[in-house]
Amino acid sequence: MEEADHSTGPGELGELLRREGLYSSHLTCWRRQRDEGSLADLEPKRRGRKAKRRDPLTKELDKLRRENQRLAERLRQAEMIIDVQKKVSEMLAIPLKSTSPPASPENGESE
Repeated sequence: MEEADHSTGPGELGELLRREGLYSSHLTCWRRQRDEGSLADLEPKRRGRKAKRRDPLTKELDKLRRENQRLAERLRQAEMIIDVQKKVSEMLAIPLKSTSPPASPENGESE
């Protein structure tokens, strides 16, 4: 097909058609199919599974899920450490510091 498209000299196209045993109607038909794009379907296909398209939102969602799981594990460990500290302080009768805010003069307490 490319050779037929590039033949410019007198008689080159006719010589090509005779050599290959083709008619000019074959070239006409093939050129029409090429222009329509139907010849592209004859290209060999890539074998194997199709590559998955990675959506940027999916990638971000996976990243956030992993981070959430990591933080949930750290929270679980911190809560376990706090529970152990509470039990040790109870066993040793050590009062824990209060985490409530200090008393303000508005509550009726004076300094």
